[in-house]
Amino acid sequence: MARGSMSTPFVARAQQVDQLTLALQRAGVGEPAAVLIGADAGVGKTRLLRHVSELADAAGARVVVAHCVDLGEIGLPYLPFAEALSQLYALDPEAVGAVVANRPALARLLPGPSGGAAPDDQSNRLQLFDGLVEVLGAVGRPGHPLLLVLEDLHWADASSRDVLRFLVSRLRDQHLLVVASYRTDDLHRRHPWRPVATELSRHPRVERLDLSPFTDDELREFTTALSGTPLTESTLRRVIDRSEGNAYFAEELLEAGAEADELPWSLADVLRARLELLDPTVQRLARIASAAGRRVSEPLLRAAVVADGDPQLTAPGAVDTALREAVAHHVLVGEDELIAFRHALLAEAVYTDLLPGEQSSLHRAYLRVLRDDPTLGPSSQLASHALRAPDLPTALRASLDAADQAHEVLAPAEELRHLEVVLRLWEAVPEVTATLAGDHVDVLAAAAAAASSAGQVDRAVQLARATVEETASDVPRQADLRTTLARYLLGVESVHDALEQSSRALADLPDTPTPARAWALATYARGALNADLDDEAVASATRAVELAREIGAADAESDALTTLAVLVVDDENRAAELLRTALTRAREACDYATELRTMYNLASNRYYAGDLPGATQVTADGVERARALGMTWSVYGVELHMFTQLIRYVSGDLTPAAIGGVPDELADTLIAFNLYAAAARGDSDAAERGHALEPSWSRDGLIALVAGGCTVDAHTWRGELDEAIALALRLLEHLWRAWSDYFLGGIWLVALAMSALADAAAQERLLGRDVSERVALGDRLLERARTTAERGRPRGGRLGPEGRAWLARAHAEHSRLTGLNDVDLWRATVAAFDYGYRYEVARSRFRLAEALLEAGDRDAARDEAGLALAHADAMGAVPLATAVRGLARRGRLDLPGVRVAGVDVLTAREAEVLALVAQGLSNRQIGEKLFISAKTVSVHISNLLAKLGVSGRAEAVSVAHQRGLIGAG
Repeated sequence: MARGSMSTPFVARAQQVDQLTLALQRAGVGEPAAVLIGADAGVGKTRLLRHVSELADAAGARVVVAHCVDLGEIGLPYLPFAEALSQLYALDPEAVGAVVANRPALARLLPGPSGGAAPDDQSNRLQLFDGLVEVLGAVGRPGHPLLLVLEDLHWADASSRDVLRFLVSRLRDQHLLVVASYRTDDLHRRHPWRPVATELSRHPRVERLDLSPFTDDELREFTTALSGTPLTESTLRRVIDRSEGNAYFAEELLEAGAEADELPWSLADVLRARLELLDPTVQRLARIASAAGRRVSEPLLRAAVVADGDPQLTAPGAVDTALREAVAHHVLVGEDELIAFRHALLAEAVYTDLLPGEQSSLHRAYLRVLRDDPTLGPSSQLASHALRAPDLPTALRASLDAADQAHEVLAPAEELRHLEVVLRLWEAVPEVTATLAGDHVDVLAAAAAAASSAGQVDRAVQLARATVEETASDVPRQADLRTTLARYLLGVESVHDALEQSSRALADLPDTPTPARAWALATYARGALNADLDDEAVASATRAVELAREIGAADAESDALTTLAVLVVDDENRAAELLRTALTRAREACDYATELRTMYNLASNRYYAGDLPGATQVTADGVERARALGMTWSVYGVELHMFTQLIRYVSGDLTPAAIGGVPDELADTLIAFNLYAAAARGDSDAAERGHALEPSWSRDGLIALVAGGCTVDAHTWRGELDEAIALALRLLEHLWRAWSDYFLGGIWLVALAMSALADAAAQERLLGRDVSERVALGDRLLERARTTAERGRPRGGRLGPEGRAWLARAHAEHSRLTGLNDVDLWRATVAAFDYGYRYEVARSRFRLAEALLEAGDRDAARDEAGLALAHADAMGAVPLATAVRGLARRGRLDLPGVRVAGVDVLTAREAEVLALVAQGLSNRQIGEKLFISAKTVSVHISNLLAKLGVSGRAEAVSVAHQRGLIGAG
């Protein structure tokens, strides 16, 4: 039942429209935001966005709609932002032109020649990102905000995902609302959009809008509006059952005739049945369009029609007539100068219904026109059609061109994808590969470099191994490639393998001053450093520096200087000076990987020296630099990102941190570092997120240390003390085996375990239980921490401020475990963390206040508790703030917003009874003390159990103590 030109109705969704409208109004007064809309295909994302866009346009907003495209394994970097930029230029050429003039890299995303010089790789990507943010800020105006709609983000290329993350991080006071939609049913477990969506949704300026299928009542309203009259109940039920509330499915069922018995049961059948109702010329046009995907430019479609040569469409005016009919029957629509299927599922259904020979024939038609007129589409599009035609020689050449273009715009993930296609086709077209400037090894090496920059470190190793294997007959070239392989191996912590490869490289290279030998020496030094062979590392790095300076190899010199700096253990400032020299050399040589390694080590140097402001600046610069170079997920790009999260947490910034569209093999590491703040914030799922990373313990000890320690902390805050203690012991055993008996992180884990032990002992003392086993375990752990501090000092140097602080806390927690709760030890702990560790200073002040209260110094306890509470509230450290308030109630400390305990929950008599229960007295003994009968005591206990929502005396004591309703004895 075709509706002709009648538009699809918009019904329901009032809540979602209100949410988006309010967000746009806030953008109009300079409060920018982003809204992520996730839903299954066909639920109505596009219809909602179209409706909101119309409302926004009517209200005076500027509206731009851009799309992502599914090109399979052939990516197209920055596609939605290039589309948006073109529209913005048409919308406000003066504002956009001014930004492009200052940010020439933006010209690459505009149609036509850029007209400028080739961009500098060192700054182009950052300039591009900054320019896009500046353009979006320039077009929006007070009262006339810019609404940027990005559709189908599940198809976004890696570079577009990076731009979106960058854009969200730069939302400050622009008059901008970004609305991005994606299909949730396309997001398999390893889909690259999934971690990005999770990351973005945690940003304070990002809102989530999950679009559910219609309810039965909403679907009734929708089908009534669609048909112009209410459906019969049986027809409506049929549509509801088949569509399951999916608006698009329901609409297609009605279009094909929902009442008929012959209606197909699958959506694909419904879509085919609908298309077959149309004129054969319209069907043919739709099939030709489907080979291009969801959308196709009209010039390309018309050219493909001519190349296809179907007589039904080659007659004068036939294409125009078919297009009009396709649009009238809602098969195709016009979207921003493109011809698009009304829904992606329709395009897929039409394409998959083609016979294999028909698909190949259509791809060959597109291939011919794209080859004849390159202005109709980019190399990546040419390669996509060539692969499916198939025309392997063209696919290989076009993929190489697309890889070069991706490299030029610093999009390593896309570059790798194109090069993988080249490698796959290499042996199939020897007549083409024989004419290329480079050989197979060159392509393998380029792919390995792209993989490393994109964060696919295991793939980089695999590709680099292949280069070594293929050059067995060319020993000097193989030796150089072994050095490169060794560097990638160090990135995956295969230290001994890296040492072997770099040793063989040195053995095979002539003992003459060459860059290859300088690099081999520098790489061997790095391997020796990581294998704790310090003397060998110093000798090799020193020789590498001398040789590199002799021949002017600044890149190898930088790498070796960085290694030497790490080996300087007794003078942080001298090490920092070496690192700054190394950084200068790396930048002179444009060696970006070494530059990032040096920046990471400089950040580490400043952090472990207790210079948090210096470390913060270096990490911020390093992360920005990695992003600008397209190396966000390279080994040291990730290391810098990890340091950023750690420093944010240490400095008291507990806001959820973005982890980005990180490659799968790196995601667990970044998730682990985000657990620091998650545990401190009191996220309800922090412990569960930590346990989910346990399968990665054996692969990466750092994940075990960080995720495991944070999980111990999360369990402790939740009062799950036995779980916390057991996990801490298991984790310590695991890392003693994996690393060494005296790894420095063990001091941190001991302090966390001691805290859980002390909490458990305090509860058990309230119940009159023996805590000697707890204390004995604490004694053993404290001795281990002391020994670690003596024997595990970093490379013979002194223990840094963080290590000393955690050792002080271990001692203080041990005193709490033994029942002493030494005030002086807690004062020392506060002082030790006061180099800038804001969260731990606040937590230590809380414990100091507790110790002072037990010692009878109420005024000092109030002061320390007040400081701890103020900082905990400011940071959003909910468990710590709750604990401080509980202490204030128990100790009747006069703090802002804290009420005296007991009276608002238990009666005075019930509180007295509970306090005696905590001492382990029986009902008869309590009655004797309070001069009441045992039966009356039983009544009071029944009442207080009901009020506290517990089932027994021991549980009542524990809960009441945690809530500050009774004192600590």
